[in-house]
Amino acid sequence: MTAAPADGIAYSLRRHRLADGEKTTVYTVRHPLDHSRLRLQLFRQPRRLDHWCSRHGHKEAIVGGFYLRDPFRPLGELVAAGRPLAHEPFAAPYRDRRAALHAADGRVRIAPREALGPVSDGDLLQAGPLLVGDGRIVFDRATDREGFSAAAQQFDSDITDGRHPRAAIGMSDRDLYLVTCDGRRSGVDAGLTLDELAVFMLALGCRDAMNLDGGGSTTHVHRGHLLNRPYSEQDQPAPASRPIVSALVVEPR
Repeated sequence: MTAAPADGIAYSLRRHRLADGEKTTVYTVRHPLDHSRLRLQLFRQPRRLDHWCSRHGHKEAIVGGFYLRDPFRPLGELVAAGRPLAHEPFAAPYRDRRAALHAADGRVRIAPREALGPVSDGDLLQAGPLLVGDGRIVFDRATDREGFSAAAQQFDSDITDGRHPRAAIGMSDRDLYLVTCDGRRSGVDAGLTLDELAVFMLALGCRDAMNLDGGGSTTHVHRGHLLNRPYSEQDQPAPASRPIVSALVVEPR
């Protein structure tokens, strides 16, 4: 991680070598929890996050939760300023097991939705799977506790299978970490599996961390600029962010 400027926000780009010799580019932005406010942004119409941030003057943001394409609507529970928002629930019996983030009164919690309890204030975004919990890796594709393989019909594919561009959010006692990686570039960026992403988040020092929407939706804005190279398809001629439904925005507090 590079030295942090006066606002305490630190950024690093890393060419991350994987166990089989492949590499991928990983972008990490660390925000001090004491000076940061995390909030949910839900778009009435799908928006390209980097374009929206530029238009509205937001400097720090990352893709949020999943969505259904036809019609576009958020997938997973959402709460903004204590108000539940319309969404498509995750399939039973997994909806309460899947990870969620709750931010309120300067406090951020990442845990299975059932562990967070009733939410009547602040913002909540449900995505998953949970990668790190209480300082240890908890993601296990074999057990599929959150049902991302068993209920893959709600997605374009099984998100737990293979390497892809990914996005994640995690926290230590003092810092909030926003992480993305590139992928889908043969011989250049392999992407990460969820297992590899979990290992990376733990190595950063995250006590808790969860996966966000990824693939072609992976979008990460830092100091007003798009960090990652979003590829929706393998080796497409030019990367371009695609419209998304929700985002997490980090603001000064």
